[in-house]
Amino acid sequence: QVQLVESGGGLVQAGGSLTLSCTAPGRTIGSYAMGWFRQAPGKEREFVAAITWSGGGTFYADSVKGRFTISRDNAKNTAWLQMNSLKPEDTAVYYCAASPRGNAYNLPAPADYGSWGQGTQVTVSS
Repeated sequence: QVQLVESGGGLVQAGGSLTLSCTAPGRTIGSYAMGWFRQAPGKEREFVAAITWSGGGTFYADSVKGRFTISRDNAKNTAWLQMNSLKPEDTAVYYCAASPRGNAYNLPAPADYGSWGQGTQVTVSS
């Protein structure tokens, strides 16, 4: 397992943008597939996006396709989630996660991941 730390959340108006970051202090994420999930109050944790260890493959939930972009830089030991055209329904706590299945990107289930961050709040006002 690897300890993950998210940052970059905040309050933004609808139509705005935010970029979330995920890093692993003292450890490398280079061999892991990385994913982003979100959880709104009273709802289950929902898959957002995933990326292979190399960055060569990505996978998105239909609800964010075309608006969100997942990326990574293993030299910087960081993964990002660029969120554009934000909607009030994007409001949630966002979590990054690491999967030992480094070559996979079709990883939509929380059970696919062994390590999680503490989450960062994203609030989109209408």
